[in-house]
Amino acid sequence: MTEEVQKHSVHTLVFRSLKRTHDMFVSDHAKTIALDEDRLSHKMKMGVKLKTEYAPVLHMPVLKEGRDRVSQLSVGQELHPGYAHPGDEAEYLITGTHAYPSGPGVALTADTKMHRNPSEGGVISMALALPPSQVRQEASRTAASVAEIHRHAGGADRVHPQSTAVSLLEGGGTRNSALMRRAPTMPKPQWHPPWKLFRVISGHLGWVRSIAVEPGNQWFVTGSADRTIKIWDLASGKLKLSLTGHISTVRGVAVSSRSPYLFSCGEDKQVKCWDLEYNKVIRHYHGHLSAVYDLDLHPTIDVLVTCSRDASARVWDIRTKANVHTLTGHTNTVATVRCQAAEPQVITGSHDSTIRLWDLIAGKTRATLTNHKKSVRTLVLHPRQYTFASGSADNIKQWMFPDGSFIQNLSGHNAIINTLAVNSDGVLVSGADNGTMHMWDWRTGYNFQRIHAAVQPGSLDSESGIFACLFDHSESRLITAEADKTIKVYKEDDTATEESHPINWKPEILKRKRF
Repeated sequence: MTEEVQKHSVHTLVFRSLKRTHDMFVSDHAKTIALDEDRLSHKMKMGVKLKTEYAPVLHMPVLKEGRDRVSQLSVGQELHPGYAHPGDEAEYLITGTHAYPSGPGVALTADTKMHRNPSEGGVISMALALPPSQVRQEASRTAASVAEIHRHAGGADRVHPQSTAVSLLEGGGTRNSALMRRAPTMPKPQWHPPWKLFRVISGHLGWVRSIAVEPGNQWFVTGSADRTIKIWDLASGKLKLSLTGHISTVRGVAVSSRSPYLFSCGEDKQVKCWDLEYNKVIRHYHGHLSAVYDLDLHPTIDVLVTCSRDASARVWDIRTKANVHTLTGHTNTVATVRCQAAEPQVITGSHDSTIRLWDLIAGKTRATLTNHKKSVRTLVLHPRQYTFASGSADNIKQWMFPDGSFIQNLSGHNAIINTLAVNSDGVLVSGADNGTMHMWDWRTGYNFQRIHAAVQPGSLDSESGIFACLFDHSESRLITAEADKTIKVYKEDDTATEESHPINWKPEILKRKRF
């Protein structure tokens, strides 16, 4: 009896184990069938949806990027049967759009019902045929020189796009690439005589950092790292006077055209007003918290503007010494400042790579120019046009007032540019840390001369930097302040002609930059 009970228990356990295995198999099979049914149902639903909702775009052309991407897919990857493989046809036809005739009154034909996808050449042709932008049109109406640049650059030729647009409508194939417009070219620059060294003036015991010419064009002033200010006779180059009072490098000097005053600033944080009748300091302007790098006088009102390493510029009333405005907004040293009579009246350049145009009345920024990528160390205003230029290690850039509209880049002076000067003839001079000077045609940006200033005997080759340059009021002489402790005077070469010094210019493609 006991053995029979044991056998029955064993059979029961075996049966239960087999039943459990069978149930698990049946359950997995049922789940697999249900999953397949769901996939089939989803696939059918997607097929119906593609046909009903996306039928008009099933045969749209594939972009070049899409063709490249699909061509890189593995061979075994499936594509939906509703889509054509991008490599099956040589040309792609747009069938999901509305057909249109080639002109008014022209009936549709079998060819015009099928629209060919335009080629890259056709797209470029259409882009070149677009009219100039509103900003460019406004700029051309504002300044004649800017209009001339844009006209020579091909902007005016783009007003009539009919001949180019026809190639796009006719198929846009590579056979129409010959109809593409000629690329814009740089206009021929004006000829300027070359400049040559005329005189070397010695006397300072340190780097010469700043220059100013008095309104009568009889003498000029220099400030130096030897902490002195020296006044020189412009005709003979002889020293007339030395002024002492600063206890550090004199970084900026300016001579007033409205009063017999000389203004100076330096790395000792001081701003001084010198009475030239008594040759002594009569006013101090206190307020800057660090070295004062530059100053400028407003041309029509008794206002002095200074800029400093404390990241601010200050506006001073010359007579009362009152700090009228503190112009804040730059995030690094403000290296240069310029004033003008028209609005905006104050322009500053900073080591934070920006230029700010300030409203002098409100004491606030009117525009911030962020195109430069390096420190802006110098600014210069054109004497006749409503434009200005800025110098940095990345480029020289030209701008148009009042809002700082970008005009063009002057590229090629690959150095840290410390100073710029421009005269009425359109000669722009840039001086750099490595002792090189480049002469540019202002209108076209053509670099017509390059000078490497020879250092004073006894100086190191590394002491060949140019810190400041300035045209005198007759614009016949160019004065430079240099790191070899000298002042150099340059004049135009009177013997040069267009035949002896031709313009080395070819109508190369103009590479205009937006920034």
